[in-house]
Amino acid sequence: REREPGASEAAPEAAVLFAWGANSYGQLGLGHKEDVLLPQQLNDFCKPECVRRITGGGGHSAIVTDEGGLFVCGLNKDGQLGLGHTEDVLYFTACRSLLGCPVQQVACGWDFTIILTENGQVLSCGSNSFGQLGVPHGPRRCVVPQAIELLKEKVVCIAAGLRHALAATASGIVFQWGTGLASSGRRLCPGQTLPLFLTAKEPSRVTGLENSKATCVLAGSDHSASLTDAGELYVWGSNKHGQLASLAAFLPLPQKIEAHCFQNEKVTSVWSGWTHLVAQTGLLWLRA
Repeated sequence: REREPGASEAAPEAAVLFAWGANSYGQLGLGHKEDVLLPQQLNDFCKPECVRRITGGGGHSAIVTDEGGLFVCGLNKDGQLGLGHTEDVLYFTACRSLLGCPVQQVACGWDFTIILTENGQVLSCGSNSFGQLGVPHGPRRCVVPQAIELLKEKVVCIAAGLRHALAATASGIVFQWGTGLASSGRRLCPGQTLPLFLTAKEPSRVTGLENSKATCVLAGSDHSASLTDAGELYVWGSNKHGQLASLAAFLPLPQKIEAHCFQNEKVTSVWSGWTHLVAQTGLLWLRA
């Protein structure tokens, strides 16, 4: 990492990782299953200053290092840690099946994990009860990461929700799989035929985004979002909590959040929580 011009020549303080909160499955990586009320320092399973990404799912956690290593811990009853077994893991542990295959990004769903390698390949492990692993005719669960062969083009971004997942390719196409949004869609859009990508158990192109190029995809519990290279934000799925900035209870197809909602600024970054979204423009932060 380059030091900013004018920065002090003194050696920087060593980076440290902390964890706290719910810990019923050991997802904090502290070696036990007791909830933690105050931040506790993690042991040095890797150099903290080399951590690239940290993410978590329903009861499991994952860390990606600058070298592309993947470390996981927590709930593992469906093999979502990708370690080849189904025992819970109390410390961050290297996913050795991916050694020699550097990881770029990891997305943790409720009980499954989606992995993006540096060469643009997508793998998945964990529960497949709702087709969230993207493997046609696949097993009910998978304890070792397996490639999603139907994603043939290089992928640049992935996301995982409660029971669905997404990928954006280098050419800006968005794919979705897993039937997690379908039950809400059928209930809230009675008599309406849902688009294929809401009911697919293998990667299906998200229709309604043909005139845009996606650079990033996101997922909440029951919604999806896509950010384009033009700074436009498209959303679809459940709007139960108003997270899609729409009057509709459910959006079966992507709908652009109008620019005036962002004070006519282009959106530069977006993050999704379980039932909310946060967007950053060039000037300020906005919530939905």
